[in-house]
This record gives sequence, structure tokens and C-alpha cells, in this order.
Amino acid sequence: MYPLGLKYHAITVQRSALQHYAKAHHYKTDNSMQTSLFDGIDQPQSKLSHTLKGGVLDEFPIAFSIEECNKFMDLLTSSTPWRQDTITIAGKIIPVPRLQCWMGDAQSEYGYSGIRLTPEPWSETVNRIRERISDLTGLEFNSVLLNLYRNGKDSVAWHADDERELGPDPLIASVSFGCERVFQLKPKNPGAKPVKRHEIMLRNGSLLVMNKGIQNNWLHQIPKVKSAISARINLTFRNIVN
Repeated sequence: MYPLGLKYHAITVQRSALQHYAKAHHYKTDNSMQTSLFDGIDQPQSKLSHTLKGGVLDEFPIAFSIEECNKFMDLLTSSTPWRQDTITIAGKIIPVPRLQCWMGDAQSEYGYSGIRLTPEPWSETVNRIRERISDLTGLEFNSVLLNLYRNGKDSVAWHADDERELGPDPLIASVSFGCERVFQLKPKNPGAKPVKRHEIMLRNGSLLVMNKGIQNNWLHQIPKVKSAISARINLTFRNIVN
């Protein structure tokens, strides 16, 4: 069963999407890695690097094939034990504007904004996604926060993933399936001079690695969208260090 009657609508990707994307945004492409979506789903895809003050974002716009995206979106939507958490703001209890699930190793307890999360055991589906991240980046993670954005009204406000359990300089790997959403960043401490904000379109099947320095120097958000859009699932892999 789909939570709250959700239905996923596949997004098509053209063969030249990666090349056009890099050219349009003037990003550096790591040409030592494979660029074609159709040369084999188990091969690494091209990486785009975004250098910000104090940190670097590594983006893999096509980390998963369309066939994989469709399959993972369907499996994650229907089989993940989604929960609706609440937070207290100005004395009022309000629902978190998205569904979520915390998953990971048995000891990976986590919390943010007064919400305590006990990990669900790793599912086969999420483990396969985690293995792809490791294949592409060489990184290993012991936990993941899954978020289901049901429509454009679901969002996440400005924040940094800098909780004590994540250590002094966390590294986060973010995977997206479903509807594209804008990912915005702004400096934690902008100072007196205005600093340019940054935006990245999180594509269906993309991987974004927020390397060391990003959580300490930048805030990020997924803003609400006024137009009617379909669902998106985001998995942010991380390491609990305590």
C-alpha cells in the first residue's frame, strides 16, 4: 500500500542529459568516469564538483538508471515504515512537513529538533542503494534518514546536519528519487557583506555528496513549491560516531 494514497509518476531522462546539464551550468566534469546512462547500470557515472567557500559538493547527476529509479521509488514508497513526527514551535505542536524513517545499525540512535529516532533495521532495498554509493565514492555509512516529500507543500527548512552524534565535521551523501526539487544553500555566518546563495536541482536518480566543511559552514533547505508536483524520496546517508 502507498502511504496516503501516493502514486509515483516516472520522469524520463534523455541520453544527452548529463552533457547538457554540465554545459548549461558550467560545471567541471570528471571525464575519467563514465558519462552514458546506457553503457551499463553498474558502472560509475560522471561527477560534477561544486566548490563553495569552506567545502565542496560532489554531484553525480545520473547515479541510477531510470529503470532503477522507478523500481526503487516504488519499493521505498510502499515498504518503508514511514512515520509522521511532530515538532514544537513557539509552544505549538505541528507535524513535520514530510514523512520520515530512520534506518541503520543497531546502535545508531539519532535526534534533532527534539525528535529522538531509533533505527529501523536496514532493508534490502536501502542496502542496495548504500552499496551503489560505496561503489561510486568509496564511502561507507552506518545510518540513513529517509524523507518522503508527498507534494510541493512538503519541505525542510534551513538547517545544517551538525548534530553531536554526527561528529565535529560530518559528511553526508544524499540520494534523490522522483520529482525534481531545488536544493538551496546559504552561509551559516554571512558576515557584513552579502554572500551569494547557491541552488542545485536534485534530479531523479542523482547523488549529492556534501563533503567535510559543508555542514560547518553552510545551511541548506528544500523549499515549498506552489505548483502541483508528484512525490520525491530523499535518502541522506551519514555516520553516527558516538
